[in-house]
Amino acid sequence: MIKTIAFDLGGVIITIDQSQAIQRFKEIGAVEVEKYLDPYTQTGIFGDLEHGLISAEDFRKELGRLMGKEFTAEQCAYAWQGYAKEVPLRNLDTVTRLRQQGYRVVLLSNTNSYMMEWAMSPAFDGKGHALKDYFDHCYLSYQMKMMKPSEEIFREVLRQEQTFPHEVLFVDDGPRNVASASQIGFRTFCPVNGSDWTEEIYKFLV
Repeated sequence: MIKTIAFDLGGVIITIDQSQAIQRFKEIGAVEVEKYLDPYTQTGIFGDLEHGLISAEDFRKELGRLMGKEFTAEQCAYAWQGYAKEVPLRNLDTVTRLRQQGYRVVLLSNTNSYMMEWAMSPAFDGKGHALKDYFDHCYLSYQMKMMKPSEEIFREVLRQEQTFPHEVLFVDDGPRNVASASQIGFRTFCPVNGSDWTEEIYKFLV
């Protein structure tokens, strides 16, 4: 029986647009960023930021070193937040309804402080609510110093939630992430980025 639902952020709760993020990085003067950016797991200093191995300030400085120019924190935030294409209210309404129906609802995201600067602000949903207002708890890679698809992050969620894998439904648009969670016994659902999963999710809760 499912008791806890763990949602990914990008591609599930919000629709992401990798091309828009790449365009914004290029706009601020960070060229050839395609080799670092991925819809699911970043590499290089981009991955180090989301893994919590470097701070936002370290990222800003290192990006400047790599690109041969200086960037401001505001420019970095602008570029990273290009990933966020839209925040479908139907998704947030469904998360709210699931909590009202008695499920424990948490977020499990590979992300960074530049993205959270926006997501954890009242500007997130356009109605004055931050991302954290919709969830019982937010598990964020850069704070945990762990990243999907590593099994350790899923096991840490189980430890903190004091639950068992078969009692958790993990919803993520990344096939590698879903496969990793499945291997340790999570029930999983892998919707396509931007798709309407709000009715289909109930098939996994019966």
